[in-house]
Amino acid sequence: MKIDRFLKAALLGLTLTAIPMAITGSSPAFADTLRIVKRGTNATLDVPMNRAVVVESDIPFAELSIANPGIADISSLSDRTIYVLGKSPGLTTLTLLDANGQLITNVDVRVAADVSEFKERLRQILPGENIEVRTANDGIVLSGIVSSIQRLQRALDLAERYAPERVSNLMSVGGIQQVMLKVRFAEMQRNVSKSLSSSLALNGSIGGTGINGGTGTTNGSGGVTTSLGGNIPGNNQNAGAVLFGFNAGSTQVGILLEALEQKGVVRFLAEPNLVALSGQEAKFLAGGEYPVPVAQSSDQISVEFKPFGVELSFIPRVVDKDIINLELKAAVSAIDPSNSIALGNGVEISAFTRRETSTTVEMRDGESFAIAGLLTDEFTDNSSQLPWIGDVPILGALFRSAAYSRNQTELVIIITAHLVTPTRGDALALPTDRIKPPTEKDLFLYGRTSEGARTPNKGAAGEVAKQDFGGSYGYVLD
Repeated sequence: MKIDRFLKAALLGLTLTAIPMAITGSSPAFADTLRIVKRGTNATLDVPMNRAVVVESDIPFAELSIANPGIADISSLSDRTIYVLGKSPGLTTLTLLDANGQLITNVDVRVAADVSEFKERLRQILPGENIEVRTANDGIVLSGIVSSIQRLQRALDLAERYAPERVSNLMSVGGIQQVMLKVRFAEMQRNVSKSLSSSLALNGSIGGTGINGGTGTTNGSGGVTTSLGGNIPGNNQNAGAVLFGFNAGSTQVGILLEALEQKGVVRFLAEPNLVALSGQEAKFLAGGEYPVPVAQSSDQISVEFKPFGVELSFIPRVVDKDIINLELKAAVSAIDPSNSIALGNGVEISAFTRRETSTTVEMRDGESFAIAGLLTDEFTDNSSQLPWIGDVPILGALFRSAAYSRNQTELVIIITAHLVTPTRGDALALPTDRIKPPTEKDLFLYGRTSEGARTPNKGAAGEVAKQDFGGSYGYVLD
């Protein structure tokens, strides 16, 4: 067999050597010495690497040859059966010859990595995903559309286990990848304070001893004179005061009763909405910036601006279909002049009241979370009296003052996440679309600040414009 191959190789070499002579020679008969034989049908045989495939030929063959034994190895099991073993990724040619040395067929043998197990594992781990797996040389090529970035990453991680550092990613993420975050800040402040105080003023003599003095608000010659004259002292700051006066012999007595009750309620509500692409950060600020002087070297002063108002920043990640992972920072701040600092030369820096939260949560489309809550309850009780005399039952109330105050603050932050898609521009309506500036006649004769509503009445914008201002504007919920 080896001798036969050697002779055929020698004859082929002589034939190739004679080709230039046939072309340049004067006799055209030498042009037929080389003939390209095309017999049978060219086919492609896919063989997994490190695995074998047994193929059969319809025509008995006498000789086999493989162009590159490093890619595939062959052996004959019979005159019709061939054993092909894939050794390394690549493409080579298998040639079959009959007993007369005539060509039967050429077969393209393509050896690639075995991805059948990988495909099965991919279907088990990521069911329902439209991922196509192909081989390229000694690597794996992934293509198709997946439902989320996390599932795309899982497919890549699994492919790395089968072809480390030889994975090509041609996949794209489908579905909805834009998230609208709706945040509601709700804060309620309540305060109640009550006080009851009494003051006593005396002027005269008892047993030949002169008396002129007072307690509480009338503690002072001006307060005594005013109260005994029938007037409430000027330093009274309570909401209600009653003055009683009578004479006990040569002594004038004045009793001043003061009462105070204060109640206050403050309601604060902010509802910012923000849309961002999955994996991208979005920021929101509704408020302003406050200038704060900052000392520098060489007695220089620079100005740094501190933001205040409603602040929101978040990074959404669509984990799997309608599951959303949110990394969120939210804050509400306001300028507090009551805690200002005076630096002199007319420079005064105000403080800030600030409530903020930073968290990471996971929810489905349309679900809500109360991510932060704060309840503060402050209670103050004060009592002041003259020593010993204030402890006397009933009568001691004239020499005693009591006051208490209670402050409560309750803050709740609720977030709601939605997967959203864009919509047509004519389907969006703004609150300003309903108001039109007034004419001079409407303004000066009728005192109208607007001419009227110019509400669209056609299409989707007309449907949205019919809603109240509490409705949804500017986005479409999926």
